[in-house]
Amino acid sequence: MKWEDRIFKLFIFWYICGVILLSFDLLPWWLEWANAFFLILAGTLGFLYLWNRFGARVGGSVGVLIFFSTFIVEWAGADSGFLFGSYDYTDRFAPNVFGVPIAIGFAWLMVMATSHVIARWIVPAGGIMYAAVGGIAAVIIDLIIDPVAYQIKGYWIWEDTGFYYDIPWTNFTGWFIVAFVLHLILDAAFRYRKLHVQAEQAENRMVLLYVLMIAMFILLGAIGGLWLAALLTSALTALIVFVAWKRRPQ
Repeated sequence: MKWEDRIFKLFIFWYICGVILLSFDLLPWWLEWANAFFLILAGTLGFLYLWNRFGARVGGSVGVLIFFSTFIVEWAGADSGFLFGSYDYTDRFAPNVFGVPIAIGFAWLMVMATSHVIARWIVPAGGIMYAAVGGIAAVIIDLIIDPVAYQIKGYWIWEDTGFYYDIPWTNFTGWFIVAFVLHLILDAAFRYRKLHVQAEQAENRMVLLYVLMIAMFILLGAIGGLWLAALLTSALTALIVFVAWKRRPQ
């Protein structure tokens, strides 16, 4: 059995346990580390998708680039307010390196791999429109992740403020810009690389991962009373996944 299949089964097991524990408020304080591990598993699946789909040289290199570039951008944001706005990470999402949780790089791997598939299904020709759709798909994830992580979990603290759960609008524009640029890099890299494996199962798995991750945070948001975030993200996720599914390659 491939490592990707093993990790996916572990992710699903971890996911089901998380849904049960969170739904009935049974998660003990000493198991908070499981949240970071959950994102690490998701990010690893994203990296393995890039690796297996496009080969070790191209897919692996792009995966490493996504991890370290987003980690550096997040570090710059937390240190100086660059791009996203002024915020600070707490120690509730440890382990941290230079004040940034390691899980953040893995989270971006998940975001980029899943939004890549959705954007490719909607805009198979690639280019600017593909990158824009990928950026929108990434922002949809953040519409629920950020309120939950800030308002409920306390993983970071915003020093700036905004109309959407006291989160500054620069955070969402920053997410779009980062995802847009990375999607342009993905598009440029993959134009020079033929598909390494058959796409259907791998791509379906990434779309499922996209939906499952958002659904988990919607559950947390609903439990925490963040109904606007939960309903808005549910509607936008349903819309973009429906459009992508209708336009997917047959």
